[in-house]
Amino acid sequence: MKKVIVEDLKTIAYQEAWDLQEDLLKTGVEIKIKSSRDKNFDKEIKNHLFICSHPHVYTLGKHGKINHLLLNEESLKAKGIEFHKTNRGGDITYHGPGQMVVYPVLDLEQFFTDLRKYMRFLEEAVILTLAEYEIKGERLPKSTGVWLDAEDPFKARKICALGVRCSRWITIHGLALNINADLSYFDNIIPCGISNKGVTSMQKELDKKLDEKKVQQIFIEKFAELFNAEIVYKKEKLLAK
Repeated sequence: MKKVIVEDLKTIAYQEAWDLQEDLLKTGVEIKIKSSRDKNFDKEIKNHLFICSHPHVYTLGKHGKINHLLLNEESLKAKGIEFHKTNRGGDITYHGPGQMVVYPVLDLEQFFTDLRKYMRFLEEAVILTLAEYEIKGERLPKSTGVWLDAEDPFKARKICALGVRCSRWITIHGLALNINADLSYFDNIIPCGISNKGVTSMQKELDKKLDEKKVQQIFIEKFAELFNAEIVYKKEKLLAK
């Protein structure tokens, strides 16, 4: 079992969280380069799982279309919403309070070298988490993330967005699960570039506000099972048992 260090970043600015991931990616790549040149250099890359939420922000993936953002710069400023072009996959999405944002920074060479499998495992961790609340999460063919009623074109709605980057098998970026998120912020974008599908949250589906720390803890447990990982908490546990 490989160790994964879990850290709750709480509410953190999007750029700050992104910089943290990029720093770890850079360090990991440097370790791999040194290891390939010097067989006696055996420093292991540490694996991280960051849990956080962000102040209101829209982020655009590297292949996303800017016209999927329906607000101009003035409107963004007036509403107090940040905007960032990123180097992850996927199109445009929203992050904000009431979301669980997860950033796994993993060396996949310690687990498996299959990016599709990695993304399916992230989706599966969310699906298993939702199942604990009797919400049936599903995959939508040719789309990433987790959906509800995926097979029904009139009811299909997204509950979790997914977008990652991988360099030398080290991952950054990740997923955002809508727990108690204010869904009205999705009205200002074409989420993930899909105009004919809705967006939902756990709160909306269950008609009640949820304990976000409990959802986080369940997700971490499902993640650990799928990746056969030993979870190490950098600070206190997210939820006392």
